[in-house]
Amino acid sequence: MRVEPPYNPLNKKNLGVNVADALLARNVESIRLSEPFIGAGIYALYYVGNFPTYKPIAEANQNGQFQAPIYVGKAVPAGARKGGYGMDVSPGTVLYKRLMEHAESIEQTQNLDIKDFYCRYLAVDDIWIPLGESLLIEMFSPLWNMLIDGFGNHDPGKGRYNQQCSTWDAIHPGRPWAAKLPPNKRSAQEILEQVQEVLRKRAINL
Repeated sequence: MRVEPPYNPLNKKNLGVNVADALLARNVESIRLSEPFIGAGIYALYYVGNFPTYKPIAEANQNGQFQAPIYVGKAVPAGARKGGYGMDVSPGTVLYKRLMEHAESIEQTQNLDIKDFYCRYLAVDDIWIPLGESLLIEMFSPLWNMLIDGFGNHDPGKGRYNQQCSTWDAIHPGRPWAAKLPPNKRSAQEILEQVQEVLRKRAINL
C-alpha cells in the first residue's frame, strides 16, 4: 500500500519554495532602478536582447513572460560574510547596491546593452536568503550561475591579478579590472559554442 508523506510547511525545501514563489510574484523592473531602498534579499535578472547565443533565453522572456532568469543572486548584510547574520540590525541598502553593481558590469561590456536587462528582487529576512537563492538556482539553472562563471565577481585588488579571466569576462569584455587578468584558457568562441550546445539540449528536453 502506498504511503502519502504528510506535507510539512516547515520543511526546509517547502520554506525555500515559499521564498522563491514570493520573488517570482514580484513585478519585473528595469535593472537600473529609479531609487534606492533598504533591504537584503534575493533577486533574478532577465535578458531580452539580441546577443545571438542568448536567443533562446531572450525568447522565453518576451511579451512580459520573463520565464528564464539568466542570473540569480543574493545580497546579505555585512555580518553574514563573517558567519553571523546580525539579527535586528539594519541591512542598509545592500540589495539595491548589489543590483547597481551588476548594472555597472553590464554597462561596461562591449556587447551587452543595459536596456535589455530586467530584474525581480525581494527583501527577505536574513535567515531565508541563502535558502531562497539555492532553490531558485535549482529551479532555473540560470546560465550565468551554472555555465558562465564570473558575472558576480569583484575587482580582486592590487597585487591579486594573477588569476585567469572568468568565462563571463572572456565573452563579455569591458570591465577595466578584468582586462588586467591573464586571458581565459578557452577562447570566447569555444565558450559560446559550449553554451549554444547546452541551450540546444535544454530545448530538446523541454
